[in-house]
Amino acid sequence: MNKRILLVNGPNLNLLGTREPATYGHDTLDDVVALASRAAGELGFEVRAVQSNHEGELIDAIHAAREDCDAVVINPGAFTHTSIALRDALSGVALPFAEVHISNVHAREEFRHHSYLSGIASCVFVGAGTRGYEFAVRRMIEVVSA
Repeated sequence: MNKRILLVNGPNLNLLGTREPATYGHDTLDDVVALASRAAGELGFEVRAVQSNHEGELIDAIHAAREDCDAVVINPGAFTHTSIALRDALSGVALPFAEVHISNVHAREEFRHHSYLSGIASCVFVGAGTRGYEFAVRRMIEVVSA
Protein backbone atom coordinates (compact mmCIF):
# COMPACT_ATOMS: atom_id res chain seq x y z
CA MET A 1 0.00 0.00 0.00
CA ASN A 2 1.24 3.46 -0.96
CA LYS A 3 -0.88 5.36 1.60
CA ARG A 4 -1.65 8.10 -0.90
CA ILE A 5 -4.91 9.47 -2.31
CA LEU A 6 -5.03 11.37 -5.59
CA LEU A 7 -7.36 14.36 -5.29
CA VAL A 8 -8.57 15.48 -8.72
CA ASN A 9 -10.49 18.69 -9.37
CA GLY A 10 -11.80 19.50 -12.81
CA PRO A 11 -12.63 22.64 -14.73
CA ASN A 12 -13.48 25.88 -12.97
CA LEU A 13 -12.79 24.49 -9.50
CA ASN A 14 -9.73 26.75 -9.37
CA LEU A 15 -12.33 29.53 -8.95
CA LEU A 16 -13.72 28.15 -5.70
CA GLY A 17 -14.24 30.85 -3.12
CA THR A 18 -15.18 33.47 -5.71
CA ARG A 19 -17.30 31.53 -8.23
CA GLU A 20 -21.01 31.51 -7.42
CA PRO A 21 -20.57 31.47 -3.63
CA ALA A 22 -24.31 30.90 -3.13
CA THR A 23 -23.86 27.53 -4.87
CA TYR A 24 -20.28 26.57 -4.02
CA GLY A 25 -19.59 28.43 -0.78
CA HIS A 26 -16.59 30.53 0.19
CA ASP A 27 -13.92 27.84 0.63
CA THR A 28 -11.09 28.07 -1.87
CA LEU A 29 -9.44 25.18 -3.66
CA ASP A 30 -6.52 25.53 -1.23
CA ASP A 31 -9.03 25.14 1.63
CA VAL A 32 -10.39 21.97 -0.01
CA VAL A 33 -6.91 20.49 -0.42
CA ALA A 34 -6.06 21.34 3.20
CA LEU A 35 -9.30 19.74 4.43
CA ALA A 36 -8.68 16.56 2.44
CA SER A 37 -5.04 16.45 3.52
CA ARG A 38 -5.95 16.81 7.20
CA ALA A 39 -8.50 13.99 6.96
CA ALA A 40 -6.01 11.74 5.17
CA GLY A 41 -3.19 12.63 7.58
CA GLU A 42 -5.29 11.63 10.58
CA LEU A 43 -5.43 8.14 9.07
CA GLY A 44 -1.78 7.93 8.02
CA PHE A 45 -2.30 8.84 4.36
CA GLU A 46 -1.21 11.77 2.24
CA VAL A 47 -2.96 13.58 -0.59
CA ARG A 48 -1.56 14.53 -3.96
CA ALA A 49 -3.78 17.19 -5.50
CA VAL A 50 -4.23 18.17 -9.12
CA GLN A 51 -6.62 20.66 -10.70
CA SER A 52 -6.92 21.39 -14.37
CA ASN A 53 -9.32 22.92 -16.81
CA HIS A 54 -7.97 20.50 -19.42
CA GLU A 55 -9.34 16.98 -19.69
CA GLY A 56 -6.10 15.43 -20.94
CA GLU A 57 -4.13 16.70 -17.94
CA LEU A 58 -6.65 15.09 -15.59
CA ILE A 59 -6.44 11.82 -17.51
CA ASP A 60 -2.63 11.89 -17.36
CA ALA A 61 -2.76 12.43 -13.59
CA ILE A 62 -5.17 9.52 -13.18
CA HIS A 63 -2.93 7.27 -15.29
CA ALA A 64 0.12 8.25 -13.20
CA ALA A 65 -1.78 7.43 -10.00
CA ARG A 66 -1.52 3.73 -10.83
CA GLU A 67 2.12 3.90 -9.82
CA ASP A 68 1.84 5.37 -6.33
CA CYS A 69 -1.74 5.97 -5.20
CA ASP A 70 -4.25 3.69 -3.52
CA ALA A 71 -7.42 5.53 -4.50
CA VAL A 72 -8.80 8.63 -6.18
CA VAL A 73 -11.19 11.33 -4.99
CA ILE A 74 -12.50 13.30 -7.95
CA ASN A 75 -14.71 16.30 -8.48
CA PRO A 76 -14.82 16.25 -12.27
CA GLY A 77 -16.78 19.51 -12.51
CA ALA A 78 -18.57 19.83 -15.83
CA PHE A 79 -16.67 16.80 -17.18
CA THR A 80 -19.05 14.76 -15.00
CA HIS A 81 -21.70 15.15 -17.66
CA THR A 82 -19.55 14.94 -20.79
CA SER A 83 -16.42 12.87 -20.34
CA ILE A 84 -16.41 9.25 -21.35
CA ALA A 85 -12.61 9.66 -21.50
CA LEU A 86 -12.41 10.35 -17.73
CA ARG A 87 -14.64 7.35 -17.08
CA ASP A 88 -12.38 5.17 -19.23
CA ALA A 89 -9.27 6.46 -17.45
CA LEU A 90 -10.72 5.70 -14.01
CA SER A 91 -11.91 2.31 -15.14
CA GLY A 92 -8.57 1.58 -16.80
CA VAL A 93 -6.40 2.27 -13.76
CA ALA A 94 -8.65 0.06 -11.61
CA LEU A 95 -8.23 2.19 -8.48
CA PRO A 96 -11.25 2.68 -6.25
CA PHE A 97 -12.58 6.21 -6.49
CA ALA A 98 -15.10 8.53 -4.91
CA GLU A 99 -16.99 11.12 -6.93
CA VAL A 100 -17.63 14.44 -5.16
CA HIS A 101 -19.91 17.35 -5.99
CA ILE A 102 -20.08 20.37 -3.69
CA SER A 103 -23.62 21.28 -4.72
CA ASN A 104 -26.61 18.97 -5.00
CA VAL A 105 -26.44 18.43 -8.75
CA HIS A 106 -29.81 16.64 -8.65
CA ALA A 107 -31.51 19.86 -7.53
CA ARG A 108 -29.97 21.85 -10.36
CA GLU A 109 -30.38 21.94 -14.15
CA GLU A 110 -31.50 18.71 -15.80
CA PHE A 111 -28.22 18.29 -17.72
CA ARG A 112 -26.37 18.04 -14.39
CA HIS A 113 -28.39 15.00 -13.28
CA HIS A 114 -26.39 12.50 -15.35
CA SER A 115 -22.86 11.45 -14.45
CA TYR A 116 -20.65 9.29 -16.62
CA LEU A 117 -18.66 8.37 -13.50
CA SER A 118 -21.21 7.48 -10.83
CA GLY A 119 -21.92 4.02 -12.23
CA ILE A 120 -18.35 2.87 -11.64
CA ALA A 121 -17.56 4.93 -8.51
CA SER A 122 -17.09 3.25 -5.14
CA CYS A 123 -19.24 6.04 -3.67
CA VAL A 124 -20.66 9.45 -4.55
CA PHE A 125 -20.93 12.49 -2.26
CA VAL A 126 -23.36 15.13 -3.48
CA GLY A 127 -24.47 18.36 -1.86
CA ALA A 128 -22.35 18.14 1.31
CA GLY A 129 -20.41 21.26 0.45
CA THR A 130 -16.64 21.01 0.69
CA ARG A 131 -17.07 18.54 3.58
CA GLY A 132 -17.87 16.03 0.85
CA TYR A 133 -14.15 15.87 0.11
CA GLU A 134 -13.40 14.94 3.71
CA PHE A 135 -16.10 12.27 3.67
CA ALA A 136 -14.76 10.90 0.39
CA VAL A 137 -11.16 10.74 1.60
CA ARG A 138 -12.20 8.92 4.77
CA ARG A 139 -14.35 6.47 2.81
CA MET A 140 -11.62 5.71 0.29
CA ILE A 141 -9.18 5.01 3.10
CA GLU A 142 -11.73 2.62 4.62
CA VAL A 143 -12.11 0.89 1.24
CA VAL A 144 -8.38 0.42 0.63
CA SER A 145 -7.67 -0.54 4.25
CA ALA A 146 -10.32 -3.27 4.41
